[in-house]
Amino acid sequence: MGTAAGTGKGAAPGPTTAAGPGTRTWTPPGPLDLGLVLGPLRRGPADPTYRTTPGTVWRATRTPAGPATLRVTRDGAGPGVTATAWGPGADWILDGLPELLGAADDPAAFVPRHRLLHASHRRRAGLRLTRTGLVLESLIPTVLEQKVTTDEAYRAWRRLVRQYGEPAPGPGPGRGQAPGQASAPDLYVMPDPRTWALIPSWDWHKAGVDSKRSATIVRAARLAARLEEAATMDLPAATARLEAIPGIGPWTSAETLQRSNGAADAVTTGDLHLPGIIGYALAGDRDADDAAMLELLAPYAGQRHRAARLVLLAGAAPPRRAPRMPRGDIGRL
Repeated sequence: MGTAAGTGKGAAPGPTTAAGPGTRTWTPPGPLDLGLVLGPLRRGPADPTYRTTPGTVWRATRTPAGPATLRVTRDGAGPGVTATAWGPGADWILDGLPELLGAADDPAAFVPRHRLLHASHRRRAGLRLTRTGLVLESLIPTVLEQKVTTDEAYRAWRRLVRQYGEPAPGPGPGRGQAPGQASAPDLYVMPDPRTWALIPSWDWHKAGVDSKRSATIVRAARLAARLEEAATMDLPAATARLEAIPGIGPWTSAETLQRSNGAADAVTTGDLHLPGIIGYALAGDRDADDAAMLELLAPYAGQRHRAARLVLLAGAAPPRRAPRMPRGDIGRL
């Protein structure tokens, strides 16, 4: 049977067995907003690996120890967070719970120098940067988002995960749910690297993924072990490791390492909209390019990703003056 939860800051998880889940209770060192911390791991409102219910985040993931389902709930009676995990990877993900919830992040290192950032930072005291320790699970959906609309990328992610992934472990209809036990949402664990590498070209096409993006994902899957090592590297070394793969550039590596490594300085360059948003919010320049954006973020060296995130959370985007990027679907061709 699964053991009772550990308690207190840094408490160790109880062991997981086939008969029951593992549990852990952890007290963060300061304010914590589950939605802000874990939200970047969600790839669209219907992401099959991520669900939210009131006060709770559910997440399905593939760890080095195997698939796992994680349920994280804020303890209403105090500052603690309670996590329950199922599956072969349950102990691994519970061991990493503090870093997943931003324990390795230091919000105090950020010093706002603009009134908008000061206000955004104050209003979002519960923002901490997650660190999953898993590179491929952030890299693959990021590659899918290259040079297409987010709707297209989210659709491709949903289709491929549901078609080639596996149902997540844990309680649910037909999966040994005990009476009165909370039912897990309809979650899926993403495919393993070998499965990604063996997806046939016609299924990439049906998912709306062009040959350039699919080839990048296949190359990454074949080098998964080397890429996963980047989760323990400093930012320059991790960036170099990812960008050694053809098809992975600065935009993709930054978006990946923000999640896998909790990289507070991994500023996203090469984005269609971000420079204009940052330029407009901090200097009234909606036509800012990457160079201008980096200049505006220079005072936040070491925390440039956090600064950009706080600008986005402030909602200070310039008024739209052009049609949205047209949505495509090569799967219909």
